[in-house]
Amino acid sequence: MPDVISLSALPSLLAGCLVLVLGGVLAEQVPVLARFNIPAPIIGGLLFAVAALLVESAGGPRLALDTSPKAALLLLFFASIGLTADFSVLRRGSTHLLRFLVALFPFLLAQDVLGVTIASLLGLHPVLGLVAGSITLAGGHGTGAAYADRFAAEYNILGIMGLTMISATIGLVLGGLIGGPVAGWLVRRAGGAPAPRAATAGVMTGPVTTPVTTLSLVGVLAAGLPAVIAGQWLAATAQGAGVTVPEFLWCLIVGLLIRNGGAFAGIRLHDAAAELMGSFCLSVFLVWTMMTLDLRSVISLAGPLLIIIAAQAVLVVAWAVYVVFRLVGRDYEAAVSAGAFCGFAMGATATAIANMQAIVGRYGPAPKSFVVVPIVGAFFVDLMNLAVLTVFLLPGFVIRP
Repeated sequence: MPDVISLSALPSLLAGCLVLVLGGVLAEQVPVLARFNIPAPIIGGLLFAVAALLVESAGGPRLALDTSPKAALLLLFFASIGLTADFSVLRRGSTHLLRFLVALFPFLLAQDVLGVTIASLLGLHPVLGLVAGSITLAGGHGTGAAYADRFAAEYNILGIMGLTMISATIGLVLGGLIGGPVAGWLVRRAGGAPAPRAATAGVMTGPVTTPVTTLSLVGVLAAGLPAVIAGQWLAATAQGAGVTVPEFLWCLIVGLLIRNGGAFAGIRLHDAAAELMGSFCLSVFLVWTMMTLDLRSVISLAGPLLIIIAAQAVLVVAWAVYVVFRLVGRDYEAAVSAGAFCGFAMGATATAIANMQAIVGRYGPAPKSFVVVPIVGAFFVDLMNLAVLTVFLLPGFVIRP
């Protein structure tokens, strides 16, 4: 029997779809999963990762998936967010955006203070507290990789790159697990979701008034792909000019311009079709991410980081409930945003969106949150995080010369 069974792109996609279906069935049929609104990709992908670990531990082969389309799927998902974002909704959500940002900045400070404090109590290098803080949790894998190279050169910490990746991975899983229960509890506390207006349309923004057809789905794909292509070009051009803006944010912005420019010219895309396309792309992206988790490395390398990350999860839940929810408005939209906050405060913007999809799939649309949260998670959080980490890494502030 071979040690590794490699699947090409199409069998890998089939495996992802089957695992996603399993996660969806369990999310609907298992009462505790349904009550806590755990996203289907998280459920199915995590179960697959556990099963793969058990098979490998028993001497069986390891399954290697070809997930090369994953990056393109994520970009197309963010383009679809832009294609469903109406400027009028964004204007109405400006107060929501500002309040969300006000709640976010002090959280990043608290996240790093907590990480450094626990690391010091455990006798670890303070840098590891930042690694298990906003560097990998709010920052994600990309930010973690960037700082790991720097820390390895400056502080000679053995295995720092592996630790950053493990921390970001654990955060990604926890962000998908805690966001749904937090948001569901807050929805009930806020008195439930408001009845959707009959005039709106879309899977996330309101009831579907016209069915999705092949033509409408092809139409949004024909708008989404140019948004991805243009977004990639803009990101490369901006990087050459010394400006670092994530590719997915450019894709979202171009999608937003296509949507609203087309509406101005009398061309309207089908919201439900755009959301269906985006939901598919995000679901496959997340389920592949979870299926390819190396749980053996997570278990063997995490060590004391688990203590710090567990404390960070408690902080995130408390901040979502007592700061984000109250500051944003104490209503249904605030509850959905609080669930999303758990996603990107512990993992990634994609996890935040998956949390929101699980919530609105059960309770109803939250259009302001679906415009505000991707923008905050894709852009503002990185700028704020950079400012916070710059202060923490000043000579003598945390790291003694």
